[in-house]
Amino acid sequence: MGKLFIVIGVVFIIIGMLWGIFGRLPGDISFKKGNVSFHFPIMTSIVVSIILSVILFIIGKFR
Repeated sequence: MGKLFIVIGVVFIIIGMLWGIFGRLPGDISFKKGNVSFHFPIMTSIVVSIILSVILFIIGKFR
């Protein structure tokens, strides 16, 4: 169980570092009108989902 938490922590650290690079990809929806701004990172969410799926698939193969 401890190893799982370490792996999850490392994955979150990697995602945090990549978030700065891929923070606003083409395909993300952003609106700004006056004082209100809305940002829906749909493409970023898809990329993060694919990366996590690959990582978890690889971890599952080695178990």
